[in-house]
Amino acid sequence: MDIKAVILDEKAIQRATTRIANEIIERNKGTKDIALVGIKTRGCPFAERLAKKIEEIEGQNVPVFSLDITLYRDDLTEISEQPIIKDTFNVNIDGKIVILVDDVIYTGRTVRAALDALVDKGRPSRVQLAVLIDRGHRELPIRADYVGKNVPTSKSENVKVNFKEVDGIDRVFIIN
Repeated sequence: MDIKAVILDEKAIQRATTRIANEIIERNKGTKDIALVGIKTRGCPFAERLAKKIEEIEGQNVPVFSLDITLYRDDLTEISEQPIIKDTFNVNIDGKIVILVDDVIYTGRTVRAALDALVDKGRPSRVQLAVLIDRGHRELPIRADYVGKNVPTSKSENVKVNFKEVDGIDRVFIIN
């Protein structure tokens, strides 16, 4: 793996998380009826971090759920064996403000799949999107409401996010 550049280190990720948490609170005038939904895999630890930061700021616990979008992806033409879905999403989201959380937004197809999965779970009053990195190159008309950092990249580059909870280190970097 050839690391071209480190975009965010541990401190920068913490600052971006704090800023996004404050923006979520401000835009929604508090935390009433908010649920954070992390898109597996790395959206989940990011959602947990946002919830922890919101609780530090507001003193309110915001529920966090994980969403497995495997069966909703449009880039899987054939599933060789039935995936095992462990659904921790067991809450009524009707009328709630659902904030989808992911690490990177690129083409928008992951978010589209997550929206399809949400529709199967209920009817939220609003859906917002929080991402740590927006790298551009959208194929669908989807944009994030909360962005940690915009990183213009070429299509040949990849943005990788490492979280301590999954990878043992906090960093965001570009590889060729």
